[in-house]
Amino acid sequence: MLPVYRLIACAILGFASVTVASAPVTFAQENAEIPPLPRPRPDPNNLPPPAAAPAAGTAADAIAAVTSVPQSVTLTARITQEGPSIPEGVVWRVFDSVPDAQGNMTLVAKSEESTARLDLPPGEYVVHAAYGRAQLSESLSVVPGNNEKVVDLEAGALRLNSAVTGDIPIAPTQLRFDIFTAGEEASRVLIAENLPPNDIVTLNAGTYHIVSHFGTINAVVRADLRVEAGELTDATLYHHASEVSFRLVSEEGGEAIADVEWTVKTPDGATVFTDRGAFPSTVLAEGDYLIFAKQGEKVYNREVQVVSGGSREIEVLTSVYGGA
Repeated sequence: MLPVYRLIACAILGFASVTVASAPVTFAQENAEIPPLPRPRPDPNNLPPPAAAPAAGTAADAIAAVTSVPQSVTLTARITQEGPSIPEGVVWRVFDSVPDAQGNMTLVAKSEESTARLDLPPGEYVVHAAYGRAQLSESLSVVPGNNEKVVDLEAGALRLNSAVTGDIPIAPTQLRFDIFTAGEEASRVLIAENLPPNDIVTLNAGTYHIVSHFGTINAVVRADLRVEAGELTDATLYHHASEVSFRLVSEEGGEAIADVEWTVKTPDGATVFTDRGAFPSTVLAEGDYLIFAKQGEKVYNREVQVVSGGSREIEVLTSVYGGA
């Protein structure tokens, strides 16, 4: 049986390799200093996974993260290059400069503040400013820092009215205007339609084709007008037409017969007006017309010439314009 001190020594050195040899016996001492123990060998079946290699492109990703931070963008518009900023009424739209798969520009921001303050990531954009019917699109480059863009619309204004030749006024409810781009009829583009008289319309400087409608039939006047940047253009178009009303009577100045069907035709047979009643009215361009008045089974007709001027009443007499 081993002495007790041999058992203690073996227990302390249990993780050390043991060599059996016939060396002289060494006695343990109670105060002897124990040397450092060797590091245990790792278990090959329980090793930690290797550290992942640094991801490729880390520097590029860091740069992209910095450059994708939205930057401050301020947009202002002016009527002309020398003019002040427009205080109100401007609508801003900002589009990505690269079209999508369908060829459309993607809207990335919109503001209805005349001085728009936006936050956009650095990159290339298209900015569109609209003021009334004046509009302009320009490129916009956003870079790190504060970005400012001033758009000069080069716009003017147009105010339209019409009268009958001789400066006879026309009721505003009887007038409407259409505005087209200039040029050949087939290539004109409609810009605004059914505008009332005396409205101020803001447009880009340039020449426009104006159509004035007096009534709803054939009293139409056309003109090409020039709009100058920074100026208000007042224009009056003159009609050769008249407002007419119809009555079927048995004698001149007599009582109007009720429940009459009316038809107005041009000399070539085109129907320009139909109505039913005792006192129908309309506006006709000056020229020759054939009036038909049907009452019951009888039809009365009369040839008339409409001349430019004030309102006119046309009577169809049952005793003169023979009914069929």
